[in-house]
Amino acid sequence: MSLTGTPFFLTSVTLLIVAFVLPLALWGRIAGPPLLRSLARLLMLLFAQVTAITVVFVLVNNANNLYDTWDDLLGTGSHVEAARDLGPDGMGGQQIKNEPKQLQRFRPADDPQVGPGVQMTDLRGRISGVAGEVYVWLPPQYNDPAYRNKRFPVVELLPGYPGSAKSWMGSLRVAEQLQPLMQRGQIRPVILVAPRTNLLPGADTGCVNLPGKVNADSWLTVDVRKMIIDNFRAGDKPDSWALAGYSAGAHCATKLALSHPDRYRAAVSLSGYNDPALERDSLAGKDPKLRIESNPMHILKSANAMGRPPRTALYVTGAAGDGYQAGLGLRQLARFPTTVNVQQISGAGGHTTAVWKQQVPQVFQWLGTQLRAEPQGLSDRRGS
Repeated sequence: MSLTGTPFFLTSVTLLIVAFVLPLALWGRIAGPPLLRSLARLLMLLFAQVTAITVVFVLVNNANNLYDTWDDLLGTGSHVEAARDLGPDGMGGQQIKNEPKQLQRFRPADDPQVGPGVQMTDLRGRISGVAGEVYVWLPPQYNDPAYRNKRFPVVELLPGYPGSAKSWMGSLRVAEQLQPLMQRGQIRPVILVAPRTNLLPGADTGCVNLPGKVNADSWLTVDVRKMIIDNFRAGDKPDSWALAGYSAGAHCATKLALSHPDRYRAAVSLSGYNDPALERDSLAGKDPKLRIESNPMHILKSANAMGRPPRTALYVTGAAGDGYQAGLGLRQLARFPTTVNVQQISGAGGHTTAVWKQQVPQVFQWLGTQLRAEPQGLSDRRGS
C-alpha cells in the first residue's frame, strides 16, 4: 500500500476509530485474572496512541511531501546504481553532444495531489549512475500553435531534506498557481521539472558528486537536464535554465548554479544556507573537503579570484537567521556579471512550506526577467 495514497490514509483513520471504540466497548467486559485484564487494557491504550500518531504523521507527510515511499521512510532504498569518479566537470570524460538521445515514456503522475497536467517518468542516468522519477509540467502555451517554433525555458525544482520530488507540485502548488498567471500573460511560460533528490537512505546528498557514494550533481545538472532537452521543446542554452529550491534544496540550487554557469543562468534560494554542515545528515557537510568546496561563498570567492565571476543571477529570500544572512554574504561577494537579489521575509510563518508557497508568484516573475526562450531549428524534431 502506497505511503502517500488515499487507501493508506483511509486505513489509518479507520484504525484510529477502531482504537478509540474498543476501550469504550470492552473496558469493563474483559474477563480473566487481574494481570491479564490490565495487560489487555494497556494494549488497547497503546493501540490508540500508535494509530493517533500514525494519522498525524500521514497528515503531515501528505501536506509537506516529506517521504514518497516506504523505502524512503524506513531508509531501506537506494537510487544509486553506480558512483564512479566523474572528475571535476561531472562528466567522466564524456561530452554531452556525443551522447545519444535518451527518449523516455511519460505517464500521468501517480498521485492526484500534484494536480492535473503533471506527468512523470523513471529515468536511469547514463552519466551519474542514478535512477529515479522525474515529474514534468508543461505551460499552457506549450501546445499553442503560436508557440510551435519556440523552445521553452526550464526551471528545475528542488525540495528540502527529507523531501519528495512532488513537494513543489503538491505542497507548494506551483503549477496550480502559475497556470492562470501564465494564461493571462503575467508570468512568462516555463517548463517545470521536479527530479528525485532523496537518493540514499538516511542521507542528504548535498547535491554533490562523491565517488563511491553518489553522483547527485551529475544526476541533476547532466542527466535530468539532457533528458528534458531530448524529450521536450526545451532550450539547451544556459539562458534557458534555472534552479529553484527551498531549505536544503535552496542550498543545492545556489551551489549548482554557481558551479555550472555553462548550464544555468539563474537560481532561487528560499530559506537556504551556505554551509552544508547546517544539515546534520549532509554528506557534503561531513566531508571536510566537500564542506568547503560546496559552500556557495567559497565557489564565488574562487571564481572571483580566478577573474571569472560566473554569469549567474541569484534571488535569495529568508527570515533573519533563516536564509537572509546567507544571501547577504553572497551579495557582498558578487562581482559583475554575478548578481544577487536578497529579500528579507518578515512576520510569522517559520521554516515551512506555507511560507515558500506564498512566494511562488514573485519568484517566477523574477525568473521571467532572467530566462529566455529559444527559436526552434527546422531540423529540431523534439516531442510536443
